[in-house]
Amino acid sequence: MSSGILGHHAAMDVLSNIATKRLQKELVQWQVNLGFTHKVTDTLQRWVIEVQGAEGTIYANDKYQLQVVLPEHYLMEAPQVIFLHPAPLHPHIYSNGHICLDILYDSWSPAMTISSVCISILSMLSSSTVKEPPEGNDRYVNKCRNGRSPKETRWLFHDDKA
Repeated sequence: MSSGILGHHAAMDVLSNIATKRLQKELVQWQVNLGFTHKVTDTLQRWVIEVQGAEGTIYANDKYQLQVVLPEHYLMEAPQVIFLHPAPLHPHIYSNGHICLDILYDSWSPAMTISSVCISILSMLSSSTVKEPPEGNDRYVNKCRNGRSPKETRWLFHDDKA
């Protein structure tokens, strides 16, 4: 982790002081979380996180990148989290990187951290027994062309198996 990002919050004046302090604290603690590597970006509002599939799962040794974009009202509003290309083949992850996971939308809580979101995503990956795209992947991805945010989707959370 580069300490340079901690002092780089001039471009972050759209985040509240509380959100900025919390994110800076999370970055300091990030090294404790095994399995995730934070890549320094030009802003505190955009994180790129490397996730490695857990041992003993069908994603073991696979590496993926998550992009986390924090909205202006972060803490009260969930971050936008997507997989960068190539996204893992998973029944709840679309080929454009959008993730169907309730904590990223309806079940978000300000008590959650970026680390807890990453752990939930890794858990979701680990519990899958098949590497296949979600039903309707092509139709959904087509609808999302032109940069549509996954937050604009009305998700149906009905599968607690994967």
